[in-house]
Amino acid sequence: MMNDQLRAIVQRMPKAELHIHIEGSLEPELIFELAARNKVALAFASVAQLRRAYAFDSLQSFLDIYYAGASVLLSEQDFYDMTAAYLARAQADNVRHAEIFFDPQTHTARGVPMENVIGGIHRACQDSSLSAHLILCFLRHLPEEAAFATLAQALPYRDKLIGVGLDSSELGHPPAKFARVFAACRDLGLHVVAHAGEEGPPDYIRSALDDLDAERIDHGVRCLEDGPLTQRLVEEQIALTVCPLSNIKLRVFDTMAEHNLLQLLDAGVRATVNSDDPAYFGGYINANFCAVFDALPLGLSHAQRLAKNGFLAAFLPQREKQAYVDEVDAFFAAL
Repeated sequence: MMNDQLRAIVQRMPKAELHIHIEGSLEPELIFELAARNKVALAFASVAQLRRAYAFDSLQSFLDIYYAGASVLLSEQDFYDMTAAYLARAQADNVRHAEIFFDPQTHTARGVPMENVIGGIHRACQDSSLSAHLILCFLRHLPEEAAFATLAQALPYRDKLIGVGLDSSELGHPPAKFARVFAACRDLGLHVVAHAGEEGPPDYIRSALDDLDAERIDHGVRCLEDGPLTQRLVEEQIALTVCPLSNIKLRVFDTMAEHNLLQLLDAGVRATVNSDDPAYFGGYINANFCAVFDALPLGLSHAQRLAKNGFLAAFLPQREKQAYVDEVDAFFAAL
């Protein structure tokens, strides 16, 4: 259990958040507010009943609730309100820079225009003093043709995107399935990330690197099952965007004390801490830091390293990265 001083330091230190699904920040209270605004019928009678449904035994059981919650998002203002709420929470947790995932297929399949999705999220980012960029994610349980169609719909908003990612049900949907669409995205100058090695095997991480040219791996915690793969991540400085509370909620690890974040750091992997789907998994970025620092023998040096890793792994110009890293070092030097 970490002491109060370390807890305060972890909460106050500057951070980057590189693994946040904006639809996963949709709190039950806002779901009900937007449902009323848009006259959307929900399968839950109250906020409390909806919260009680957040008991997941797998990634799929979470996704079923996640997609139901997203059904209340219709207008550009809905996407703006959701994003503004996340950014305010992130700012309170001393996040300086966020790279925000969004799932357009979840919405366009319901007839919501791409303009509403990207327009609302981007406008909220522009209105925030926090630095924030958008990463469009393709749903891997759908065919690659659907991803190509989504990319075509997003092209008019290319200037509002920094990258593309791959999320949704991992098992049975290896990254190689999307090799062609990711090649097209790279040709457009977009950065590439992919979820791999959470429920899926280490080979999915290798496939994300080889078949998609992924620059970061989202989750990736199963890399330690494969020594040569782990060494490759270290040598190529491929960052992992680790999400501790999510890993427990979805049974990747049974308890936080079993989490392998410390082993990843000890192996030299550029691991970062993030919140994934904070409304569903028990907390935003500070809650994730506190939970893992409470359960594992992590100290001041680990906190500083994790904070710096987040900025080093961000898709920012080198000068901006260095400014944030200097801010982290100055924060710790002043303690």
